[in-house]
Amino acid sequence: MTQIAEYDIARDAKCPLDPAPAMRARQQEGPLTRVRLWNGSTPWLVTGHAAHREVLGHPAVSVVPGNGTPTMSAAEVHAGQSQDERGSNTSFILMDDPEHARLRRMVTSAFTIKRMNTIRPAVQQIADRLIDDLLAGPDTVDLVDAYALPLPSLVISELLGVPYDDHEFFQDNSKLLINRTTTAEDRAAAHQRLAAYLDGLLAEKMIHPAEDLLSGLVERVNNGELTRQGAANMGVLMLFAGHETTANMITLGTLALLQHPEQAALLRDTDDPKLIASAVEELLRFLTITHGGLRRVALEDIEIAGQAIRAGEAIIVVNETANRDPDVFTDPDRLDITRDARMQASFGYGVHQCLGQPLARLELQIAYQTLLRRVPTLALASDLEAIPFKHDGFVYGAYSLPVSR
Repeated sequence: MTQIAEYDIARDAKCPLDPAPAMRARQQEGPLTRVRLWNGSTPWLVTGHAAHREVLGHPAVSVVPGNGTPTMSAAEVHAGQSQDERGSNTSFILMDDPEHARLRRMVTSAFTIKRMNTIRPAVQQIADRLIDDLLAGPDTVDLVDAYALPLPSLVISELLGVPYDDHEFFQDNSKLLINRTTTAEDRAAAHQRLAAYLDGLLAEKMIHPAEDLLSGLVERVNNGELTRQGAANMGVLMLFAGHETTANMITLGTLALLQHPEQAALLRDTDDPKLIASAVEELLRFLTITHGGLRRVALEDIEIAGQAIRAGEAIIVVNETANRDPDVFTDPDRLDITRDARMQASFGYGVHQCLGQPLARLELQIAYQTLLRRVPTLALASDLEAIPFKHDGFVYGAYSLPVSR
């Protein structure tokens, strides 16, 4: 009998920007293998790019935790919910269609490419203001605190209608949601605090509506399309995802560019929007921040990559190995911002692909190029081994990134 390997997402300390060695080993065995979890269950592990798309796009594959998804998914953590907090608290990202589609449509218009083009000047102003402060400060700073975290936090606060003065509150609670060491009780409490906070803002919007996303959700509540609790949970999801994920990509992307100065120079010296967009796609491919896989379950017998998956069997879909699949990306371990990386898997695939990806792309395009252009002497002010990476998180990144100018 073939020995089933343990599910191990630990990254090599010498290569912290690469996928976990164990995940690479599973990928070499084939695009679909079995792994053993801490509780003894043996879900399917999807490591190949084609199989990744096939699973995430399959109509008989469910995202609902109650259908048997293995342990706690990254999506559940993002929503701040444990396996015991389903029902009315459940975010639409943990629902299947048609209810998932109905709720998702309520906020889709806020993240269209057309809408993002209208806010581009405002995002650029935020980036420039942060860099003004960075340049006026000490020669060495933590890029996370000075730039990577405040930029998306300011943007999503403006879009949602959340006071940025409260950023420490929602950032601190978000950190609890995505840390693997947080207890179920503390995670539930953090989600409760955020939901109560968003509910209070919704109450204010009911009296004083504005041109923001929360006011739009209030209209849905008033029309009977959405419960007040559902609106608060939707706000929690967008507030969390709107700053935490992008902040980690800005941090890791900057680190990767500093480690590849020829690529940084290409991006710094260009005004070509196509090359800037290409650089972002390549960094998203090279640096997958989803840390732990996407959890799914088969609702009926299906076949993926020549393997029979039975109804009720659990599946873990790994973005980072799909992004390093040599069958799709030539020399996948090389960072090359000129490559066509539009097939990158970091935003997922199918009906559950990331809702906010147009916003993330906009922020990353502005964040990287503006930083490199305005601080051309930017350099890492720490040994790679000393950088505190988020090995304990469901979203990968770095807690701090010392840089000098």
